[in-house]
Amino acid sequence: MDETMSRATIRLGAAPVLAVVLAMALACAAPGASAQLADPTRPPPEARLAAAGGAADLGPAPSGPQLQSVLNGNHGRQVAVIDGQALRVGDKIHGATLVQVGKDRVVLQHGRTRQVLKLYPDAGNANANANANIGATVRRQSAPNTAPEK
Repeated sequence: MDETMSRATIRLGAAPVLAVVLAMALACAAPGASAQLADPTRPPPEARLAAAGGAADLGPAPSGPQLQSVLNGNHGRQVAVIDGQALRVGDKIHGATLVQVGKDRVVLQHGRTRQVLKLYPDAGNANANANANIGATVRRQSAPNTAPEK
């Protein structure tokens, strides 16, 4: 009788294990499980469109040299990064000489022509508008008090 019971236990014990293995195999084969996760370091689709030439709606591409960074160090050391090249006053790029480095702009000279490159080209207009609004607010606040005296 022991032999008959142990055979029955083995048969019954194998059925749940087989069911679990079959369930896991089906879960792995499910359509949603085979999809890969998105790579978090991959550029967004917009960047791929721009690289493929589909960036017509992103605005015009900048022309000419582009100021990318200005570094003002100790003891008057100033470095400007233009088109990926680190330059100091007197260095040449694209036939022009770097003649001045400011905190947010540089001046290139090509013959008698001077070209100012700004670190934030569009910020000048926004700052001018903001300063005009601040000035108007200050003028309104500094107006004399016209309350009647008793």
